[in-house]
Amino acid sequence: MIPVDRLAEPVLALFRAVVGLLFLCHGAASLFGVLGGNRGSGHAVEFAAWPGWWAALIQLVCGALVLAGLLTRPAAVLASGSMAYAYFTVHQPHALLPLRNGGESAAMFCWAFLLIAVLGPGAWALDAVLANRRREPAAVPSRP
Repeated sequence: MIPVDRLAEPVLALFRAVVGLLFLCHGAASLFGVLGGNRGSGHAVEFAAWPGWWAALIQLVCGALVLAGLLTRPAAVLASGSMAYAYFTVHQPHALLPLRNGGESAAMFCWAFLLIAVLGPGAWALDAVLANRRREPAAVPSRP
């Protein structure tokens, strides 16, 4: 039987990657009209329209960064905040609970990105690779 502690890094990496990919796809759908388009309309959000286009841009960029594990904590904080904003300005005015106001995905993304921001990207991320490279001393060529 595999000890649970040995699964922590791969599961964190998989969680981070899946959440990032889903967020990236959500942004791509709204920006480019792919994958069903904005809110299933088959169309893209109008360029630079507030707040939809900007939210989609945050989703695309932050989703890609979190997926890759690059600048993970700042990207996750921005993504979490944008989903909190979306929940309270778009969904919550219609009803208090997410099941009643259609805000389940905004609430789940908000908390998932907050968890990623707190836990960090994990060892299986570009942030970790770059940090390891900075710690390693540069190889000095030897003179003959």
